This record gives sequence, structure tokens and C-alpha cells, in this order.
Amino acid sequence: MIAKQDLLKVKARALRLNVWFKVLSKTERAIMDLTLKCVEQIRSLVLEETITSILDKIMMALERRFLAKADEVGRKIAEKLGEIAKKWGNNDAFSWKLDTGFVRFLGINAVNQ
Repeated sequence: MIAKQDLLKVKARALRLNVWFKVLSKTERAIMDLTLKCVEQIRSLVLEETITSILDKIMMALERRFLAKADEVGRKIAEKLGEIAKKWGNNDAFSWKLDTGFVRFLGINAVNQ
């Protein structure tokens, strides 16, 4: 069962991160708003499936936004680390900024701090 408090948290986060209006259609926003106004806990299977698909849409957009930010931050850190390592004599350090796994690792660690 989906509780009203959980929906409120997701909506607040989506609004704060500018995802609410970009990702959801007017109908999807209306369904969420009406559900928040009229229901404490979702008991209808049809409504639960509809709300779940809307929540999935929001969560995917938030995840893409987070990973894009992590990649941006991680690439800058990897470039700086690569320059330092190159000065210390590591000739392979140039490729660090091209390693997406390493870049994402650095970015996620930096964003989470």
C-alpha cells in the first residue's frame, strides 16, 4: 500500500528539483494531486497501478538528473587527479577522465558528501 506521506515526499522532491512539470503530463499531475487530497492510503488496485507508474516516471527522471550531476562533478575531479598523477610520473593518468566507471564513482562520492 502506498501512503499519503510517501506521495507528499516524492511530490515535494520533484517540485524542488524541477522535475514535476517537466516529466509529468497535466493529467498525471492532476491524478497525483487528487489522490493526495482525497485518499489517506491507496486501496484501489487500479489507482495504485496508475500512481506507481507516475512515481516510476518521477524516480527515473530524478535518477537521470542525479547521475548527470555525478558525471559532471566526477569528470572534473578525475581531470584534476589525472593532472596530479601525470606530474608524479603516471603516464596512464590521462585516460582516467575517460573511464566512465571511475568518473561516476568519484562523482557519486562527491555528490553524497
